[in-house]
Amino acid sequence: MNYNELLSSAPVLLVEFYATWCPHCQAMMPVVEKVRAAIDGRAAIAQIDIDKEESVSDDAGVKSVPTFILYKDGVERWRHTGQVDAQVLVDKVNEMI
Repeated sequence: MNYNELLSSAPVLLVEFYATWCPHCQAMMPVVEKVRAAIDGRAAIAQIDIDKEESVSDDAGVKSVPTFILYKDGVERWRHTGQVDAQVLVDKVNEMI
């Protein structure tokens, strides 16, 4: 995966870094789906498995999971590590649209 290409793939991009073995990440999966439905294609959402994309995780400076990073025009605008409410994610994305 080319992370720079991903960053330039959409004006607004929410990326979740997760791991399959992480219980907090598993708890966030349905939350991310709620966010995806609420955003309804107005922004891109990507989920990256840190074990499969270790270099991408390193490039993004991800130290723990889950980590959410919101980009606008390829520039990081917001980051959160740990579980977070779906409405917080939706509100942050809407601020960038």
